[in-house]
Amino acid sequence: MKKTFTKGASLILLLTVVSIACKDSFLSIVPNGQLLSTSLTTNNGLQGLLISAYAQLNGRGYSQTASPTNWVYGSIMGGDANKGSDPADFGAITPFETYLINASSAELNARWQALYEGVSRANSVLRLLPTADPTVTAALKQQLSGESRFLRGLYYFDLKRTFNMVPYIDETVDYGADFGATIKAIPNNTDIWPKIEADFKYAYDNLAETNTQAGRANKWAAATYLARTYMYQRKFTEAKALYDLIIANGKTTNGKKFGLVPQYAQVFNAANENSEEAVFSTQNVANAGSSDAASGDLNLNYPYSAGIGATCCDFFKPSFDLANSFRTNANGLPIDIAQANGAYDNGTNELKTDMGLLPADAFTPDTRAVDPRLDHTVGRRGIPYLDYGLFTSAWTRNQGFGGPYSTKKYVFYLGQQGKVADVSNWTKGWSATNIVLMRYSDVLLMAAEAEVEVGSLATAMSYVNQVRTRAANPAGFVTTSDGKPAANYVISPYPASSFASQDVARQTVRFERKLELAEEGQRFFDLVRWGIAAPTLNSFLAYEKTKLSNAYSGAVFTAGKNEYLPLPQIQIDLQGKDILKQNPLY
Repeated sequence: MKKTFTKGASLILLLTVVSIACKDSFLSIVPNGQLLSTSLTTNNGLQGLLISAYAQLNGRGYSQTASPTNWVYGSIMGGDANKGSDPADFGAITPFETYLINASSAELNARWQALYEGVSRANSVLRLLPTADPTVTAALKQQLSGESRFLRGLYYFDLKRTFNMVPYIDETVDYGADFGATIKAIPNNTDIWPKIEADFKYAYDNLAETNTQAGRANKWAAATYLARTYMYQRKFTEAKALYDLIIANGKTTNGKKFGLVPQYAQVFNAANENSEEAVFSTQNVANAGSSDAASGDLNLNYPYSAGIGATCCDFFKPSFDLANSFRTNANGLPIDIAQANGAYDNGTNELKTDMGLLPADAFTPDTRAVDPRLDHTVGRRGIPYLDYGLFTSAWTRNQGFGGPYSTKKYVFYLGQQGKVADVSNWTKGWSATNIVLMRYSDVLLMAAEAEVEVGSLATAMSYVNQVRTRAANPAGFVTTSDGKPAANYVISPYPASSFASQDVARQTVRFERKLELAEEGQRFFDLVRWGIAAPTLNSFLAYEKTKLSNAYSGAVFTAGKNEYLPLPQIQIDLQGKDILKQNPLY
């Protein structure tokens, strides 16, 4: 009986194998570790792809210089900051501060790759949406497409203002078998501003005002980027109309009416993330199993001292010129908004520093009037540095190369380290602090600029003075241990004379952007779009060289060239010089 059962079972097994083998499905084996399109077109799959597009806002996988925080491309190149650290440490940044950039720069290519990676991830969502699972509702498709196009617009926005003429690739381009024939054949001979504008317009028209997840883009975040896109194209009338709507109705994704937080320093404090001023921010967490979940693009920019907490690496040091610009007169106004004849950068008005002094040497901070935002932006000798104690030159790695100051925005407080600092990597500089890429004071100042250009000077003044009034809140001043102001803080709203003519008003608004948004990655791009980069930055170089000659050796800004960076040579080689045309004079 047992023998018969065995034979019968063997026959059944043989017939089963033959039956399966005769079907095509027998040969269809799902590869290990590979996602099928059917998995990606579910709600969870599409949401995962979209989250990966958000994650690229930190420039992950390429370089600390690659992300839209723009601390190198917007601030160091704009004169806000010196490279800092030692000459040999991350020397690849030095050509950006001296405008001696070569197309073979690996940092340049990392910037290109990181931004196009963001584009690619956004395109992946848009490409799969038409074949989404039936459970993905029309409303959900609208949300996913709106957020994806917002992110694609943002990545292309930075590509445009960094390189100017770049190839535009959307979700209709085949990334697969046709890669060589299609993507490599896309030239950079068309201005992509209309495409960027269309993406932000679509997001504005299709995104909801609120979402249960605060970090997502909403209708009003899209509106602010659309208005900024208008400003870069000098479409001031369109921008003004949209800013009117934003200021009257705009709210954050978590439902807060746009507004200025009461104290300036709160904007950059991890304890106050996703506030009413945070129009759009990166979202970061610490100690979640990998430092990739934290923000690492600013991890080199902490003071250099084992006692300061993060310990590394004293990059991104505020420039002498920037610090001088916070000097005010007895009336609490800038000494000279036009900065004519080096009004700030001379022996009479420049800020007193401890340049060349040892930590043990006697030093008394400047007692003349300064804008209170100075000490929320610049770490300087004798002034409290957050809750770490009085700033000292012992926290400076190489004063002769980077200067006496340290950056202050987005540095976490000593008391926050246990919660905010990520300890899974080589430095605690990876942090859970969100980086605000668009904040409401920036919106107000852009709106003021639009009002100036269309001739509404009184409205422009009201917007700018909202920003200055917040800065003047004494509750937000840096104080000493006895609760007194740490310096002679004097700031006042602008009088009507500062907006007496369009030209004067224009200079006033531009100077206020320099102060309010210092070290936030905007300055260089502002100077270029205003058409004054060459004279402004060559004046900056002439002064900064007198302080840091070894850091700025050979530095010169060439008009008609340095407004944009060269396309990475490796990208031209990959696509061919007949496809990608290099920028002028490179």
